[in-house]
Amino acid sequence: MDYKEFLTRTYLSKQELLALSHNNLLSDLEHDIPSLPAPPFLMLDRVVSVERQGVKGKILAEKDILIDEWFFQCHFRNDPVMPGCLGVDAIWQLMGLYCALRGAIGSGRALGCGEVEFLGQIRPHNKVIKIEVDIRRYSQMESQKVSISLGDGRLYVDNELIYKVKDARVGIFDKIRYTNYPMSGENDTGGIMKRN
Repeated sequence: MDYKEFLTRTYLSKQELLALSHNNLLSDLEHDIPSLPAPPFLMLDRVVSVERQGVKGKILAEKDILIDEWFFQCHFRNDPVMPGCLGVDAIWQLMGLYCALRGAIGSGRALGCGEVEFLGQIRPHNKVIKIEVDIRRYSQMESQKVSISLGDGRLYVDNELIYKVKDARVGIFDKIRYTNYPMSGENDTGGIMKRN
């Protein structure tokens, strides 16, 4: 797929999400765009809807639950449940993807969230997680080479609302990518990100 088509897409298949996580989805990319984590940390199987409405928008995705998910093997061995933090991360992943679909340049980073409420849980015999985020504001600051999305997310399991995340924030920053892991080089250490 070329970058122009990517910027107009309203859905993405599992194969396309996997290709994006491996940085080989786009055939003509000349700059870095926000990526997705690769499996097993990728918390999305398909994006079913993307809406762009000025500075606002909405994005919806799904993940199929497998009985042998990696997190059920360790959290907890005698009481398998998906960690709530993975549901919050799914919301951040979806917001970073939304930024990429809006033309953000650079690497995505979760910047935080406000209130998080867990109303339920995800177990091995559930079927489908639905993740939806209402983007309240998306902005690109060209002079600083930064893009920001702010939104409210919800996560459903088998159509029951179980997580609410208010004021989730994701930033996209140019020139922070560390591409030569595990070798030493530019951006190989963490700490406070330079945002200018």
